[in-house]
Amino acid sequence: MEHLLEAVLLGIIQGIAEWLPISSTGHLRLAEHFLGLTVPILFDIILHIGTLIVILFFFRKDVKNILTALAHLDFKSENGRLIPLIIVGSIPTALIGLAFSDQIESTFRSPVPIAIALVICGTLLFMSRFAREKTDSITYIKALILGIAQGLAIIPGLSRSGTTIGVALMLGLEREKAFRFSFLLSIPAIVGALGLMTYKEHETLIQAGIGGSEILIGVTFAMIAGYFALRLLQKAIESKKFYLFALYCWLLGTALVVLSLFRV
Repeated sequence: MEHLLEAVLLGIIQGIAEWLPISSTGHLRLAEHFLGLTVPILFDIILHIGTLIVILFFFRKDVKNILTALAHLDFKSENGRLIPLIIVGSIPTALIGLAFSDQIESTFRSPVPIAIALVICGTLLFMSRFAREKTDSITYIKALILGIAQGLAIIPGLSRSGTTIGVALMLGLEREKAFRFSFLLSIPAIVGALGLMTYKEHETLIQAGIGGSEILIGVTFAMIAGYFALRLLQKAIESKKFYLFALYCWLLGTALVVLSLFRV
């Protein structure tokens, strides 16, 4: 029962914070730290299955059209042109993850580094307020930059959606295009991270006493919470209130620093 309650809590946190630009990994680390939970990193990654399902459902037409274009080797249509762009964007994400994941995992376990990352994330979100929408065209250079931004978001406290959408807006992309491409780019990143961590850490779940029930519960709650969070994010972007999430990141980051000082 204890593991099931933990799975429900972490699943809800993952679902809400994965798509809202406030860093799901950062919030999971903080919850585990302050609640004294010892959860394998693989379980946190597995929770992404729930939010991945949300993305596949939310963008099901785009995914279907892209796969159809790929099957026909059609790289000239609107959906076909996205294929090489997603590949280009995925390369730096993968390289950053492979090169620095272990160092980042060991460094960002305590609240203070996460707090600093949250403040940086909030600053990026606020800067996107002043972006000017100039184009709906994504070039290979822009895809590469967005891939780097997504790769840096493996740092707990830096939101993946916040970083990629914020950077996309500052590159002059239209809001709808920035929103859409950001989440399509997340699909191979999530699948890749899940595959890598399952290969490296597959025994840790058994050692922690986490079984199929906990995984199913966690993924289900992540999926439910993730759907409503993504809807909320879409409305925030459409209403040009995306930058307001900066306030939350700044407040939480500052509170964590103050809390750490008082504990000292």
